[in-house]
Amino acid sequence: MVILGIDPGYAIVGYGVVAYNANRFNVLEYGAVTTEAGVKFSSRISEIYDDICKIILRTKPDALSIEKLFFNTNTTTAIDVAQARGVILLAAVKHGIPIFEYTPLQVKSAVTGYGRAEKKQVMDMIKSILRLERIPKPDDTADALALAVCHAHSAGSLYGMLNSGGSI
Repeated sequence: MVILGIDPGYAIVGYGVVAYNANRFNVLEYGAVTTEAGVKFSSRISEIYDDICKIILRTKPDALSIEKLFFNTNTTTAIDVAQARGVILLAAVKHGIPIFEYTPLQVKSAVTGYGRAEKKQVMDMIKSILRLERIPKPDDTADALALAVCHAHSAGSLYGMLNSGGSI
């Protein structure tokens, strides 16, 4: 199973693509889609859409794992992130890729075993689980890889059940 993990944003969209097979991970690629401040917002989200489509076409993921949107105080930022997230979801839908959403608590639990883990703990575990030489930068990229790992751990048993003729 090839999983595209996405940490949504409009200035930086972190992404990570991993193959997961027989409880083993193989990192295919990771990075960030960035847009320039001061550019018209509609141009920024168009650029995000185009770049995500290119990543999808290049890596051919079986699933998209994306962070559920939540916000505490800055509703303006949340609305802009939601719009960027919308074009990412549109790209997945247009390419026939199933979408799976996870909360930060679910991601932390899947990666570290503890839902209240600190960001540093998550980053260290991503480095270890994926056998990387260093923690990917920017942090959004490491978060995207964590989302991919979360989906692999969360959906692995589901896929196994469905592939063996089971049902939900």
